[in-house]
Amino acid sequence: MKKLTYENIAHAKELNVYLEQGNRVLDALGYTDHSQKHTAKVAVTAGKILKKLGYDAHTVELVRIAGYMHDLGNSINRVDHAHTGALMAFHFLRDWGAPPEDIAAIISAIGQHDERSGIAFDPISAALILADKSDVRRDRVRNTVPETFDKHDRVNYAALSSKLHVDTHKKVITLNIELDESICSMIDYFEIFSQRMLMCKRAAEVLDLRFKLVANGNKIA
Repeated sequence: MKKLTYENIAHAKELNVYLEQGNRVLDALGYTDHSQKHTAKVAVTAGKILKKLGYDAHTVELVRIAGYMHDLGNSINRVDHAHTGALMAFHFLRDWGAPPEDIAAIISAIGQHDERSGIAFDPISAALILADKSDVRRDRVRNTVPETFDKHDRVNYAALSSKLHVDTHKKVITLNIELDESICSMIDYFEIFSQRMLMCKRAAEVLDLRFKLVANGNKIA
């Protein structure tokens, strides 16, 4: 690869093979969509967060790359996918000739993005976590039978829209969600995703922001 950029890695055929394989694995397990559509959305959102906060172009590019690569490990197993994905990303990045400092920043963020074992510790890991955990939307649900929805299907299907907004003056990052409460109540959402929302709260603090969750115009957290 001539130059390590988000656009170049997003079109890397070998990388996309593993991402699509991971998506197929999660489909078999009954998980929501984790295709390149998800990873691209995470990459773009994470980049926008750091750009809005005034981070330099290189840091913004690194978080975009981390965002696109963050779910590589699902091609091996959902369990510990953050850790295996970081190792896979390491080999890709090293083969592509990325500087060690850039590799370290990207794989650390990938390795920390899962709420079961990770924590935000720098701007790149924080923005990745916020972008990943905020991607809640109806079209991620692959189950076509609402009667058989699990709790995560129900929450995602109920989400008619979700947007992250950064207010640099008030130092607040807000996740605004429009929920169909006939499918999932606001309290149900917070109960199901409480661990993820706490992770977002801590990630926001790393960026010197406060995290707010607003559902149907009502502040939940």
